[in-house]
Amino acid sequence: MTEDQRRVTGEVVGETEICAPPSESCALSGDYLNLKGIEFCDFSASELANRYGKIVQLAGNLLEAEGISAATGDICRIIHAQSPQEVLAEVIGFGTGRTKLSPLTHLNGVRPGSLVQVHKAASDVMVSEAMLGRVLDGLGQPLDNGAPISSRIRYPLAGKVSNPLDRPVIEQQLDLGVRCINSLLPIGKGQRMGIFAGSGVGKSTLLGMMARYTSADVNVIALIGERGREVNEFLENDLGPEGVKRSVVIVATSDQPATVRIRGAYLACAISEYFRDLGKDVLFMMDSATRLAMAAREIGLAAGEPPTTKGYTPSVFSMLPRIFERSGKFESASITGIYTVLVEGDDMEDPVADTLRAILDGHIVLDRGLAQRRHFPAIDVLRSVSRLTDRLLSDRHKELVSRFVRILADYKNSEDMIRIGAYVRGSHKETDYAIEMIDKANEFLMQQVIECCSVEESMAAIEELLQ
Repeated sequence: MTEDQRRVTGEVVGETEICAPPSESCALSGDYLNLKGIEFCDFSASELANRYGKIVQLAGNLLEAEGISAATGDICRIIHAQSPQEVLAEVIGFGTGRTKLSPLTHLNGVRPGSLVQVHKAASDVMVSEAMLGRVLDGLGQPLDNGAPISSRIRYPLAGKVSNPLDRPVIEQQLDLGVRCINSLLPIGKGQRMGIFAGSGVGKSTLLGMMARYTSADVNVIALIGERGREVNEFLENDLGPEGVKRSVVIVATSDQPATVRIRGAYLACAISEYFRDLGKDVLFMMDSATRLAMAAREIGLAAGEPPTTKGYTPSVFSMLPRIFERSGKFESASITGIYTVLVEGDDMEDPVADTLRAILDGHIVLDRGLAQRRHFPAIDVLRSVSRLTDRLLSDRHKELVSRFVRILADYKNSEDMIRIGAYVRGSHKETDYAIEMIDKANEFLMQQVIECCSVEESMAAIEELLQ
């Protein structure tokens, strides 16, 4: 191509020459573009037409391209003359000769006719033991200013469907270092548990305690849709240096495109499966599953799916089980899943919360009233349940748990009368006992952030309390 032809068909940005995309009015051959390692040289016009497409529509956060052949989940590059910085997008659908793309980066500078190229198939991601102690973004790139991570090991982003008959029965308890959970709401290795709470009642603090004190070999923590300010607070205050050292943290904040938030969740699952296959017991934590559902809703609505309750699209409710089923007990090791569920206005009947209660193996409810009284962790034992309690605890400890819960329930039933002074001592034996024991019970349930309480210590404490 001559210098005159370049002036007519393209522009120069820095040292990089960017030409107009292929079209009927622009027959291209020879060197077309060389940008950030993308080689477009030495292609004929017909080859270019088969390899590249162009952007024809942008509505909200949904791009549509023509002339490109790509599968759902593939990553595409969008290249334009306004900036040498590339824009990445994921294929989320297609129809009527057009491919639908959801951005992985911001769309600054994208215009009609911008060039689209299939960058890579998105079926797998890089994993490595070098990820331990690192903080990565939703695409697997370091955020902590550490060295780049390289590995030849690839794991499927979407995971592999496992035969449910190949999963052993969960019979071993995982020590999480939290007295209330270890004794009253035991969680087994491979169990999936939800933490249901409104904003500001101590979800992140409780996650940090469990990650710091757990007996699991590795923590994989996915912070999905969090505020940017909260990320450093969680890492420094809640997780701490010791917790970070044994963790892989994936961060996809609320200002990131919805596709990045979803990929961050899938990436965290793939990393968990890698460490599981190394024979390690993994504690997988996601904060929050609700914001993951919101990201999926955003993409579903942009793609034209019909909205259902609160605007959630059908694909949201098919995606959530696929994510959660990747945790579990396996022959080699286990992935124990802890997922926070944000209930707006403390509404436990929210469609996402209601769906997740049916999917998960139990739920821990954090109560705003307890948090306001500085009762931490603010776990409402009466509204919480672990579905594996009977299998994980001995008969003696199950009896102790039942007695403890009855104390809380008897006091709760008469609390209003007790507070206004209308209850008369001696009128009900169980209530009298509950009044006598309630302060000790609340003291048992409360725990300082810096305090670790093992399973053995938790069981000994409840035994001593109720002897």
